[in-house]
Amino acid sequence: MFDTLFSTSGDIIPLILRITAFVVIFPHGAQKLLGWFGGYGFKGTYGFFTGQLKFPGFLAVLIILGEFFGPVLLLVGFLTKFAAISIAIILTGAAVIAHRQNGFFINWNGNQKGEGYEFHVLAVGLLIALVVGGAGVYSVDFNLIGKF
Repeated sequence: MFDTLFSTSGDIIPLILRITAFVVIFPHGAQKLLGWFGGYGFKGTYGFFTGQLKFPGFLAVLIILGEFFGPVLLLVGFLTKFAAISIAIILTGAAVIAHRQNGFFINWNGNQKGEGYEFHVLAVGLLIALVVGGAGVYSVDFNLIGKF
C-alpha cells in the first residue's frame, strides 16, 4: 500500500506540476480558511457551505482544510497522490455544484453571472497527472520510496 501511495519517478515534470498546482489552488484555500485574498475566512465559508449549500459540517471542514493544506502537501511533495485526488474531488464538486450553470468559460469580460468551470477542468487534469505519475524529484515522496 505504501509503495503505491508514494511511488514516483525522478522526473522534474511532476515538480513543475506540483508548483503550478500550489500557485493556483493555495490562494483559494487561503481565502476559505484564513480570509486572505478577499475571502470570507473559516467562519464565513463554513457558514456558506452548511447554510446555503446545506453541506454537513464535517464535509465543509474537510473541503476548507483540503483546499488549504492539500496544495501545501503538493508543494513539498508529501502524500502527493492523496492530496492531488482529494483536491481533484473538491474541484470537481465545485465545478458541478457552483460553476456548471455559468457555462464553460471563465468570466473574463464580466458578462456572465459567475465563473464557468474552465479553471476546474485544467486544474483537475493537472492533478490527475500527479495522481498517475507521483511527486517526482525534489519531493518527500521520492525520498521515502523503498523505506517502507
